[in-house]
Amino acid sequence: MTRAWLTVLLLGASTVALKALGPVAFGGRTPSARQMNVLGHLAPALFAALIVTQVFVRGKSLTLDARAAGLAVAMVGAYRRASPILILAGAAAVTAVVRHLP
Repeated sequence: MTRAWLTVLLLGASTVALKALGPVAFGGRTPSARQMNVLGHLAPALFAALIVTQVFVRGKSLTLDARAAGLAVAMVGAYRRASPILILAGAAAVTAVVRHLP
């Protein structure tokens, strides 16, 4: 198992543990608005960090390659509220084309 997959699995397990911790920690109490705001931003922030590290990091250095072009297409598709299948297909197609350019 590669280090990247191990990281993904550990972060996934951590996410599940955090979600399970909520009901245990709060019991029957309702969290405050500020706590709910923080909890609501944890998963998207973690997901964004994973995307950025997978796209822009190669080894121990930052890089700009075909994956960045695919991410840009995915971001535009998401901004324009395209279907997820169309976003995925467009990002994969652009990444493949950019990789095969001389």
